[in-house]
This record gives sequence, C-alpha cells and structure tokens, in this order.
Amino acid sequence: MKGVQDFMHNPPPIVIERYDSTWPAKFAAEKVALAAVLIPWLVGPIEHVGSTAVPGLAAKPVIDIMAAVRDLPSSRPAIEVLQPLNYCYFDYKSDVMHWFCKPSDFERTHHLHLVPFKSPLWHDRLAFRDTLRVDSAVRREYLELKLRLALQFRDDREAYTEAKTDFIQSVLRSARRLL
Repeated sequence: MKGVQDFMHNPPPIVIERYDSTWPAKFAAEKVALAAVLIPWLVGPIEHVGSTAVPGLAAKPVIDIMAAVRDLPSSRPAIEVLQPLNYCYFDYKSDVMHWFCKPSDFERTHHLHLVPFKSPLWHDRLAFRDTLRVDSAVRREYLELKLRLALQFRDDREAYTEAKTDFIQSVLRSARRLL
C-alpha cells in the first residue's frame, strides 16, 4: 500500500481534454471487470462519476468510477484483489473511501473509489454528476473554472482539486434545496 506522501511525489500534470465519446464505453468495459472481482463487497451499483461521465464536458482523460460497498473496514480485502487489474491503492481520504488509480500514480487511465453505499460522499458524487448532466449553465461555469485552474495548478493536483471545492459545494447546496 502506498501512502499519500508517495502519491504526492510523482503527480502527473493536469491536462484537460475535449470530451471523448469513447469515455462511456471505457467505463462500461471497466465496470464488467470490476464487478467480477468486487462481487463479495458490492452492495449497490458501480457508477461512472466525475467529468468523463458528463456528455460534452472536457475533462482530465481519467475515468472516475465509484463502487458501492457496505463499509470501509469490511471492504478492505478488496485492495489486494484489485492489484491484478493494475489498481494501485493510496491511503487518500481513507476516512470516506478506498481510493485507487490505474495503472500507476503517474500514468492514470482510471480512478476507483470504493465508497459506502448511500453515504454522504455517495450521494454528493451522484448529485454533482447529475446536475452537470442536466444544467448547461452549471456545466459551462464548471468547465471555465477547470480550465482556469488547470493552467494555474498544472503541476499541483491537490491544489487544483481543493480550488474546485467551493464551486462543487455551492452546486451541491443548490441540488439539496431542490430535493
């Protein structure tokens, strides 16, 4: 297992690419492989989340996947089971998820998040994705923010992610009011 310090020493630069219509198919193929090995821990769906899950939205070309598990302690054995699929585990935000990247911390094609089903993080990730899918104004504003931040924090993935937090929280507050 790698710690967050190992992860932070070799981060890839942030590059935002135009929407790629193959992203949903890449998710679907990975979902099949993941479902086969994660079956002992899955208690809900495997979801395509993040910007690659939003048709038309430019994104880092990394497929974000969220899989529903009962809880973090009981799903810990999945860390080892995912290694043959080239998922590298990092002790990152380990209070709310098990986080992986594939195939390595520097060359990333996929991120996998094992998240307790119906937890606040589970609901937030889906609400944000779904808002971006249906609200073109929010989607456009988010794209502009991402492009600006990708230039500002090209080599600092953690700062890039943190700088998006206020916007994401604002979108989530609005989404909760609509429920």
